[in-house]
Order: sequence, then C-alpha cells, then structure tokens
Amino acid sequence: MNYYLAVDLGAESGRVMLGALGEGKLELEQLHRFPNEPVQTPSGLYWDCFRLFYEIERGLAVAGRERKLRPAGVGVDTWGVDFGLLGRDGSLVACPMHYRDKRNDGVPEKAFAIAPREEIFAETGLQFLQFNTLFQLYAMKLAGAPALQVADRLLMMPDLMNYWLCGEKANELTDASTTQCYNPVRRCWARNLLERLDLPLNIFGEIVRPGTRLGTLLPQVAEITGLPGVPVYATASHDTAAAVAAVPAEGEDWCYISSGTWSLVGVELAEPVINSKSLEWNLTNEIGFGGSIRLLKNVAGLWLLQECRRSWMAEGAEYDYGELSRLAAEAKPFAAVIHPDAFLHPGCMPERIADYCRRTGQAPPASVGEFSRTILESLALRYRQVLEGLESVTRRRIKIIHIVGGGSRNHVLNQLVADATGRLVVAGPAEATAAGNVLVQAIGAGELAGLAEARALVRRSSDLMMFEPKTSDAWAEAYARFVSLPLS
Repeated sequence: MNYYLAVDLGAESGRVMLGALGEGKLELEQLHRFPNEPVQTPSGLYWDCFRLFYEIERGLAVAGRERKLRPAGVGVDTWGVDFGLLGRDGSLVACPMHYRDKRNDGVPEKAFAIAPREEIFAETGLQFLQFNTLFQLYAMKLAGAPALQVADRLLMMPDLMNYWLCGEKANELTDASTTQCYNPVRRCWARNLLERLDLPLNIFGEIVRPGTRLGTLLPQVAEITGLPGVPVYATASHDTAAAVAAVPAEGEDWCYISSGTWSLVGVELAEPVINSKSLEWNLTNEIGFGGSIRLLKNVAGLWLLQECRRSWMAEGAEYDYGELSRLAAEAKPFAAVIHPDAFLHPGCMPERIADYCRRTGQAPPASVGEFSRTILESLALRYRQVLEGLESVTRRRIKIIHIVGGGSRNHVLNQLVADATGRLVVAGPAEATAAGNVLVQAIGAGELAGLAEARALVRRSSDLMMFEPKTSDAWAEAYARFVSLPLS
C-alpha cells in the first residue's frame, strides 16, 4: 500500500489528508484540520499565508513524526485567482490578498476601457469576475503598488506553498488557467493581453502540467516534519480541477457541481468553447487534468449559508450545518427567491438577504429555517439556469448531475437540485478534492495509468447516493420569478 499526502486549502479551513492506495481502492484519512481565516488590515483583506504554511507543516509532521509513515508524495491544492509576488531573492514582496478585498471593485470596467470585454474573452475564454487575477494585478497597477514594480515572480497560492515546501518556483497549469492571464487555445500566458494592459510579463513563469514532480521537501521542512526525501508534486492544484478529476462519472451525458463555499457548475470537454454564446452566458474555460477543458460557471455556493451562520453565532445562536439543513427541510417552500451571485462581500448576510427581498418586492424570510431554505432553493434554481446555459452552448443534453465536495453531504440541497432541474443527482464523494489531489499524484508517480483508472477507483471506493427528481408546478413558478431577479 502506498501513501500520499494531500494538502487541501479551502476558503474556510485547511486539511492535511492521508490517501492510502491499495487493493484497487482509495482510503482517505484526515490527519490535521485548521481554520483559514483572512486578516483585515488598514491596507486590505489578506490571507494569513504564513500561518497556513505553519499548519501544513504541523499536518505533515503527523504523518512523519507521529505515524512514522514514508509517503510517496505531497501535493497542495487551493482555490484559484489569489497569488503572492516574490522579489529576486525569493522573499514575498506582496502577501496574497483575499479575492473578496474591495480593491477590485470597479476595476474590470477600467480594464475594459483599454482592452474591451470581447477582446479579453477571445484571448482568455474566462468568466468575468472582478476578483480574477488579471483584475487584481490591474488594480495594483492603477494604485501604483511598489510591489508590482519590483516583483520578479508571481506564484498562485498552491505554487507559493509548493515553493516553500521544495524550493521550486513553478506555475501549475490548472491554477494558472483561473487567472484570466492564460490563453486556453494557445496553451500559454496571454502575453498580448498582458502587454495591452501594461502588466509586467517577467513575473509569469514556467507552466507545469498536473502530476509533475517538482522536487523533494527542503531540508528544514524535512527536519520539522520527519519526512526526508519525500517528493512534492504539482497536483491538479486548483481545487476544482482536483475535484473534477475525482468525479465518479462515465460517458458524456453528465455535468458536475463541485459544491462548497463556491459552487462550480460545469462539463468536461476536449477543446475550449470561446464564442459569442459562451461570452453571453459568461462561462469559463479552465484547464483540467490531461489537458481537458472545464467549461463551467462559478456560482456563489454555500458561502451565503456560512455567512448567515457566522452572523447568527455572533448574536449568540449557534447552529451546525446539519441543524440548518433540518430547519430548511421543515420550512415553508419558496418563502422568497434570491440571486446567490448578488452577495459577494462578507458581513451581515441575513440583513442583506432581507434587504434584497424587500427591494425585489418580496417578504423577507421570517425564521432561521426560512433563511436557510431560501438560500438552498435559490442555489438549486441558479444551478438550473447555468445547466440550461451549458446545454445551449455545448448542444449536449445533460442527464446526470454529479455533486461532489463538502456540499454533497447536504441531502436537502441535493434533493432540491434534482427537483429544480428534473435530473438525476448522484452525490459523492464528499472528499473529491482530496481524492483528486492524491490520484493526480499517483498518476504522476506512475502508480495509476490515467484518469479513467482513477475515476474507476473512485467509484469502487465511494458510497454514492442517488436523488431522483420530484417535479411540481411550484418549481416552474419559482424559476420564472428567479430569472427576473437583479444581480444587485
């Protein structure tokens, strides 16, 4: 049996997971879990990257020092778009800022004045989100940020962790493709666009494929963790790419929803789709394992429920997610309908949802259960809308929805998605991101032949749940209300 360590950093928490491959199955075990809380300073909202690296080392030490294991690899995955800037000496000159920082407000429109929206999409094929790396960098340029002027390298969050682990500076492909600085047709950095916006080209380095062996743990890291000589792999380091690698699907009549803080709704294709229709739907063409295209849309997922829970806790009312799901199931259906993507910034989420309802002529939810159900029903309706867009753009009928990630544990949401879309929902695995991280490492190490074998292994290793659709006229009426809602 071979062991691999998957470092999985999410927007709320991070984990170090142990993956054991043997007898045709994958077993996952959590070794260390830790919070990932951003830090608000006078200059902006930052990720606490140094604390994250400290916690990564603690988790690796559980494997090396406590369990005396000798894993065959270590790989890091995180969310996309955010980055650190290094100087020539390899030290940080700009710590990673949080994608929800307000410096990005209004920046896309300023960039469009130089490079029109249509031209940016033709060059990158990426969904327009104000926090895309391209716009974060342009915000720095507009502000005259000294760090941008002296930077020598840009490393995305997983690239930065890899660099601190093994000393190798490299940009992993799946995460690079989330930046809107990458051309998925030519498969290289979008240098013409970067020059047009007068962004420094020198900071964009070598792009490596997922599964690439970067090196071994640095001596000081090996000493702390008790893991000398352990290889570090550039896994599918964008967490959605890792999760999609572990979707237990067969055939072509399926889509995926990687469900967590964000919901990534998409299909897997051989080539990018960059045309007026995909631009109209604001879809994104990101790279998956093996060079596939993840044609998808980012939807503001369980973030809304997480923020409501945070607000209720601050008021002294503590609910776990299981209890919120139970209250949602018991609440009155369709008390209100909201557009999930209208809520980007953190803070005061119940009040903001109530205000949105009043502005759209609806009575606000009247209880914790109604707030929770409103969020879950609205997510299901948004998934239906995106699904219709994917079918329109690809001319492919989608029959099965695979929901993976932590959100796949929410059985209430799974059933609502089946009901809203009229499709069979297959839920699981919940640990798809960690599983994909491990499996891509195993492919890179030569233990697995490729993606088909990896997905077959996931099917054998997972307890999947099926949710059959239960359609009603109420869903059609709610969808008609939903599509007329404003995104503000």
